[in-house]
Amino acid sequence: MDEPNGLIKPDRRRPEPLWHQAEMALRELIERGEWSSGMQIPNEDRLGEMLGISRITLRHALRNLEEAGLLRREHGRGTFVRSATVVAGVRGLTSFTDEMKTLSLQAGTRLIEAHRVVADEEMADALEIAIGDPVVQLKRLRLGNGMPIGIQTSHLPEARVPGLLEDAANVQSLYGWLKERCGITPVKAKEVYRVGSVAAADAELIQLTAGTPAFEVERIAYDSRGRSNTPSPPCARTATRSAPHSTCNALF
Repeated sequence: MDEPNGLIKPDRRRPEPLWHQAEMALRELIERGEWSSGMQIPNEDRLGEMLGISRITLRHALRNLEEAGLLRREHGRGTFVRSATVVAGVRGLTSFTDEMKTLSLQAGTRLIEAHRVVADEEMADALEIAIGDPVVQLKRLRLGNGMPIGIQTSHLPEARVPGLLEDAANVQSLYGWLKERCGITPVKAKEVYRVGSVAAADAELIQLTAGTPAFEVERIAYDSRGRSNTPSPPCARTATRSAPHSTCNALF
């Protein structure tokens, strides 16, 4: 089988583990339709050759994609593509800091901008607030071992997060700040995944050329009310744009 168009090979100079880079590269092929539903993917030897990684590293990536429901293995036949999941639905949460720990990386944050904005129709609908309500908007560069991982833009209803705008420059973990200052612990989220590209305005920050393929994730996070664990109105909406080899699962 020929090498797929646009395959982004793992880069040993990047901070993320090779298995994670390989997983993201293969996920992109599925999500943009290069590998369509029902298609048999190359065998492990060929995939390892395409990606320039060992079989052990490759199997780690394939196992994660299988667990995510994107691949299925059939004994004696090979590995096939399931349908790419675009809307992840409601799921449990991990913080960006915790996600970086699982990858043996030191999480970091650089504040790009912090503003008070008014909710437009789309934002009000996502956060279940009234149009025109004040919203805190944070745009931050997320880092792993000092290297850019992704750019996140978060919107939070100001009524629920008093003091966030003033303290934005000191916030490293938004999850941690919400819990410590507001008693808010996000427990569930709805996520939408897309394949996009690096905007010209963000290219220098993320150290990639404008137009480079990128993962885009929108997460609407919910906290719980008391012991019932019944979701309250959303506490935050975060959009992340990350490099093809970067994690885009945890958004805070």
